[in-house]
Amino acid sequence: MVIPYLIAAVVIISIFAFLLFVPNKRHSEISEKKPARSKKSQAQIIRQANRHLAKNPNDAAALKSLGELYFTSNLWEKAFPIYSQLSKISKTDIDVDSYKAFLRTGICALELDKMDEAMISLSLAYQKNPHDFDSNYFMGYALVKAKQYDKAVPCLKKALIVRPDATGVNLLLGQSYYNSHHYHDSLPCFKKALIEDPANKDALYSMADAMTQEGHGDKAIKVFMHLRADPVYGPRSCLQAGIYHLSLGEFDNAITDLMIGLKHENVDDDIKVEIRYKLAQAYFAKNQLSNGLIQLKEIRFINSNYKDVNALIARYQELSQNSNLQLYLTAGTGDFVALCRKAIQVYYKDAQLKFMDINMGQVFTDFVLEVNSPKFSDSEIFRFFRTTGSTGELFIRDFHGHLHDTKADRGICVTAGDFTEEARRYIEGRPLDLIEKNQLTTLLKQVSV
Repeated sequence: MVIPYLIAAVVIISIFAFLLFVPNKRHSEISEKKPARSKKSQAQIIRQANRHLAKNPNDAAALKSLGELYFTSNLWEKAFPIYSQLSKISKTDIDVDSYKAFLRTGICALELDKMDEAMISLSLAYQKNPHDFDSNYFMGYALVKAKQYDKAVPCLKKALIVRPDATGVNLLLGQSYYNSHHYHDSLPCFKKALIEDPANKDALYSMADAMTQEGHGDKAIKVFMHLRADPVYGPRSCLQAGIYHLSLGEFDNAITDLMIGLKHENVDDDIKVEIRYKLAQAYFAKNQLSNGLIQLKEIRFINSNYKDVNALIARYQELSQNSNLQLYLTAGTGDFVALCRKAIQVYYKDAQLKFMDINMGQVFTDFVLEVNSPKFSDSEIFRFFRTTGSTGELFIRDFHGHLHDTKADRGICVTAGDFTEEARRYIEGRPLDLIEKNQLTTLLKQVSV
């Protein structure tokens, strides 16, 4: 019968110890509070302090008692002018702790988002005591809020040296490294922050993104998949998951990720636009042009100058109206070769063609053939470029050299884009013809696939 009572006693003591030692605030200055006062005693302190201050606005004792009450009650709006006044009189009154006055003025200003006042007061506190935990922690915290991440790092590192077990510092240090693009250094900080608080999704997302930046996307994807449904970090996690699956060519998975992202409410426009842009890429990769165009037009409605959206809309609208041009630009090797052969046959309707060789290159594909017609008979090379940009003179010079080496009679260069003026001038007087996008489009419309 004694054992159950002993077990119960141990459990109660453990719970009490846990509650006693777990801090309830991120700031050590804020968490070191006096025992709670009754409303009556608080009112008495306020009345007594105000009586003294009515006689002497610089009464240090009255200001300190009033400031302590407001500060430990988190009444920052009321505490701020009190400690501002104490900071001023600390220059002449030796009874005022100037370090504490500057530090608490800075803390109140931080809580009130008065960043200019916070930086000034915390800088003065740091100068007074550069080795104290609070001066380093709050200076680092202010620099993080001011987005001066590189400057925050040394302050937060010193705070950890003074107090290695302080909670919240690792998260701020991780954020400082992360936002200053020192992703490798941020990872151990985020891991420690998650040991302190496993439910901290900010640390979790940032750690996963840092892992991605460091080339560990295979590990980060597990975190992004876990966070997809989160109302705060879900949209960005869906975007990151979609980008990862796009990079692997897993277009269906990417579409699933990105569609989940669009279902979230109150998504920032910049995230929403990027999600739609990646979703359009996934649809185009699957040759679902109409779905991709819908996403691009949604982007244009939000931001008409986003990246190359207008050019992509023009391109894919044209492709959607000409399935053979779409095939020319997006088909696999086998379908592309078959399409080009038929295009050549349409080009020479009244001739007999004998294809001698096909050479596949990274930039172009060559078809070597013999052409026999009632008017002429010769050997020719068709060179097909799959680009939609401009093809310059250097490529045409190279083609002409190839014709000379192979002793072909004539060369025809085809592109889904156009040729530069220099390229057009170069073919003058040479056995070369150029077929640009408009002529190619007309030609492909006559091809039956």
